[in-house]
Amino acid sequence: MSYALTPEGDFVEAESSLTDRYQTTVPEIVRRFLKLGKRDKIHYRIKSTGEVVMERAPADEEDDPAFEPFLAFLARDIERHPETLRSFTPEFVQRVQALVAHVDIDLDAALSPDDE
Repeated sequence: MSYALTPEGDFVEAESSLTDRYQTTVPEIVRRFLKLGKRDKIHYRIKSTGEVVMERAPADEEDDPAFEPFLAFLARDIERHPETLRSFTPEFVQRVQALVAHVDIDLDAALSPDDE
């Protein structure tokens, strides 16, 4: 990757907008530069000057250490024994659809004060 300096001496500039839920998309150039992937965490540091520094957060120590090995075990088992996989029955799918048929989720709705 190569980055050009701005007149201020920064590598690049990027911006994004906030949704009504105070969410934003990290611009692609920032994701690439910080080597961010899905589910990675971002650490913010606010300086006394008002400058905000965004960094890739180190791996969360509270993550379940068994989660990744378990997923790897499942992947190997599926690869070795694909004949054991079973699809959901149409009845099960219909039951799930009936349970969620009247559930509306607005991802752009503002968060309640309790959720912020």
